[in-house]
Formats: sequence, C-alpha cells, structure tokens
Amino acid sequence: MQPGDTLILAAPKITRSTLALYAGASGDHNPVHIDLDACRAVGIPDVFAHGMLSMAYLGRLLTDRFPQERIRSFEVRFSAITPVNSTPTCTGTVTRVQDGLAHLDLTVTLPDGTVTLTGSAAVTIER
Repeated sequence: MQPGDTLILAAPKITRSTLALYAGASGDHNPVHIDLDACRAVGIPDVFAHGMLSMAYLGRLLTDRFPQERIRSFEVRFSAITPVNSTPTCTGTVTRVQDGLAHLDLTVTLPDGTVTLTGSAAVTIER
C-alpha cells in the first residue's frame, strides 16, 4: 500500500427489496426507508437508503482487501441521502502510510457525482 493507491467497490443497485431486506437484518424499520406512503405524507417523494447500509458497503470495500482484524479505525460522516434505485460507488484512497498503518480517505458517490458519505479508515499493513 502506497499513498495514492485506490480501492473501488461498485455497490449493487439499491432497490426497494434491498431496503426491505436491510431493514429486517438491521432492525431499522424507519418508514422513510421502506414506506412510500409515509414518505409522501411528510413531503418526501420516495424512500431512500439507510445511511448504515452505505457504511456497510464501505466496510465491504475494506474487508474485501483486508482481514477484519487488521482494521484499526473506521468512521464516516453522512452528507446526503442515497435514493432508491441508485448505484453508489465506494472508494478508498490511501493518503499516507505510517508506523505500519495505511490511512485511507473513504467516499460513497452516486452516478451524478453526489457524495453521500465521507470518512476514513486505518488498516494494519503487512511488512
């Protein structure tokens, strides 16, 4: 791992089924994620993805490359919603390697360029 190295994960399309399954798995049954009528009743045109679902895809980006026990930190900030039927792309870019750790900047981006999550991670690298 060197500064500038990039990891990419093309997340699958976020469908209504995806949201229903994630709600069941996570226990997060907030109506804004699964109930179109509830959304419209409060002026939201359609359901949108759980922020933690997008964070889970970033987690997959990391664990696809690094064993879980090598992840030392992982944090995000939610900056925009992920609409139903969108296809996010997760990116991790190594910003520095220091003291046996690779530090990465993380983003989740929609096809229109909207960044829905930003964050960082630190992972132990093999020497």
